Amino acid sequence: MILSCGEALIDMLPRTTTLGEPAFSPYAGGAVFNTAIALGRLGAPSAFFSGISNDMLGQILTETLEASKVDTQYCARSDRPTTVAFVKLVDGQATYAFYDENTAGRLLSQDQLPTLPSTISTLFFGGISLVNDPAASTYEALQTHEAPTRVTMIDPNIRPGFIAGKETEYRARIERMIARADIVKLSDEDLHWILGAGDVSTLARQLLEKGPKLVFITEGAAGARAITATQNRFVAATKVTVADTVGAGDTFNAGALTALHEAGSLTKSALATLSDATLDAALTLGTKSAAVTVSRPGANPPWRNEL
Repeated sequence: MILSCGEALIDMLPRTTTLGEPAFSPYAGGAVFNTAIALGRLGAPSAFFSGISNDMLGQILTETLEASKVDTQYCARSDRPTTVAFVKLVDGQATYAFYDENTAGRLLSQDQLPTLPSTISTLFFGGISLVNDPAASTYEALQTHEAPTRVTMIDPNIRPGFIAGKETEYRARIERMIARADIVKLSDEDLHWILGAGDVSTLARQLLEKGPKLVFITEGAAGARAITATQNRFVAATKVTVADTVGAGDTFNAGALTALHEAGSLTKSALATLSDATLDAALTLGTKSAAVTVSRPGANPPWRNEL
């Protein structure tokens, strides 16, 4: 089973009422949350860990997870409010205004960490949950504890506006977690944010030198790349009409993890000896799944039979 560990929140997406007035509509979301539900919809055994509120919005999150076949037993419940993010879309690209103070997710603490059974082979981390304490340190502590014996993957999914004023601490945490991870996924923009200008493949190999066995780089409308110590595989993106890009990278993560799971490759030994065919399958399922997500509004990952 794949345990996605990170934020769950309500995205308030811009809409127009029947009277033509601007409005916002609530959608369950969050980068790591999106990956969890995409895994469930693609047929992978999926579970989720986060701080979840008992309020009305928390109920929406829980019901959305369960409807997508995600196990919610590891979630830490509290009466604190749910994080809300208002989304602005310009030419399909999303920017966010987060309301996250004193929320169930933000105040997740290490005494709320679950005891994990042996059936969980892989832990996925990322998103804005790695920015603010105590939650950020809680997720890092979980990765630190589990990384020696289980596969871990990280996608920082960097939001520069959200980390303003905390960049030094955040960079240090991301570097530590990348070094512990077996799999790292970054957009090309995130890769340059971390390592600066340069050739994507060259920079990805610099990440491999820090400890990971596999690096995925998504390159927007061009496609995605998988890089190991000896391989550099590329799959072009599936061409679609884009509604918006919300959840695209999160869905790619789920597609890639699902393909690796189906190949029996989510073990430390298997990740050290991946075939070209396995990497191509991961890139293909990731890009095809993401293409469906961007073709419709909001983070609405596809079910397997939609591909």
